[in-house]
Amino acid sequence: MPAGCVHAHRAHGRLELHLLGLPADTNPLGLDAPTVLAVGPLLRELILACTRGPQEDTPERRRLHAVLLDQLRASPQQPVQLPTPTDARLVEVCALLGEDPADPRTLAALGAATGAGERTLSRLFRRELGMTFPQWRTQVRLYHALRMLADGLPVTTVAHRCGWSSTSAFIDVFRRSYGYTPGAHQRRTAAP
Repeated sequence: MPAGCVHAHRAHGRLELHLLGLPADTNPLGLDAPTVLAVGPLLRELILACTRGPQEDTPERRRLHAVLLDQLRASPQQPVQLPTPTDARLVEVCALLGEDPADPRTLAALGAATGAGERTLSRLFRRELGMTFPQWRTQVRLYHALRMLADGLPVTTVAHRCGWSSTSAFIDVFRRSYGYTPGAHQRRTAAP
């Protein structure tokens, strides 16, 4: 999270949260927007070490901090992005899908339900959210899938509740997006 970014956090499922702040002028990835990073075993342990115990400025702590910054630079970014719209018409459409990610309606049908035209909504998706409607729909479904998987729901249940036509289609999209299957994700997040 770059300095000066207005943001909020929400957590789902079992969680142990460790927050690590860096000086505002320290931006190891050169980010200008919030980004989700993959945290490997070494980076995880570095974060734990840097968030425990006294926060004294010692040579050991500075070396630990330098290695942490190196690991942050090397961490791959994860495609977890669900931008929030500001235009009232887009907010209404996005809220419908946020409440029911399995809603199969087209953009035209959602527009008709909210009093907005399909072409207008299509332009708004690109301008405000930086993606097409189908891309955003996939992101909202993946976002909900992550939440449901964190709650321990079976993969098949998650697939259907999020609107995929089949479990295998869900697994394929999830694997292409995150690099591992939903089942592997559940095992990773369930580990102590």
